[in-house]
Amino acid sequence: MVNLLDQTVLVTGASSGIGRMVAINAAQAGANLILVARNSDKLAGVKQECIEVGSEYSNHEYLSIDMADPKAIVDGVETIEDNFATVDVLVNAAGFGDFSNYLDTDFDTVEKMFQVNVLGLMLMTRLVAKQMVAAGHGHIFNVGSMAGKIATPKSAAYAASKAAVIGFSDGLRLELNPLNVWVTTVNPGPVDTNFFEVADHSGTYLQSVKNFVLDPNKLAIEIVNSFNRKKREINRPRYMELASILYKMAPSVGDYLAGTFGNRK
Repeated sequence: MVNLLDQTVLVTGASSGIGRMVAINAAQAGANLILVARNSDKLAGVKQECIEVGSEYSNHEYLSIDMADPKAIVDGVETIEDNFATVDVLVNAAGFGDFSNYLDTDFDTVEKMFQVNVLGLMLMTRLVAKQMVAAGHGHIFNVGSMAGKIATPKSAAYAASKAAVIGFSDGLRLELNPLNVWVTTVNPGPVDTNFFEVADHSGTYLQSVKNFVLDPNKLAIEIVNSFNRKKREINRPRYMELASILYKMAPSVGDYLAGTFGNRK
């Protein structure tokens, strides 16, 4: 595990899922944590977990911020600037999905998905990255998805939001590299978290892909071990990374496999 003593890590979506596990593992490595999500009660619980596993010299705090609300994000970052040291690492893990046929999906859900998954992420990144540039260093992790590389049935809107995250991260990486601020995109396949409580209307998807599901703690360890290391992407599981490359080389075959093997929702 890396040594993160005296470093401050800001995690969005920290109340559950990948964000929670990243926070706990970063705390274990000695980091100071700023935990962000909507649910204050859950954040308080994660803060306590971080205290229990972290260094006695570390400081952990949380802020209730709705990542779909631009004003809440701006106000939250101002609070962070006023009360905390410079953010060394930002992990944008907030997001949700909806696995239903696009024509049957309520468009309010589509809009909310883009507000949280894309626009909220972009705004948080913009505000924190400015601090990092001023400080002369920083590392940003944006959680995308393999769905942003290989779309499957019932994930059109979600895949589009995550493709936007990947495209944004790729462009931002090139802009910030000369300024000593690094950008890493994390693209996981199915992860065993409460994400599917919202996304999966059938209630059977996670079970149908159980042989390919990622352990959120193992993924979080890999993310935390990549802090302060110049890394373009983390794509897991590895076979899906290979599949995404083959998808571009043979798109017709890729469409067939995504529409059959990938249609388990």
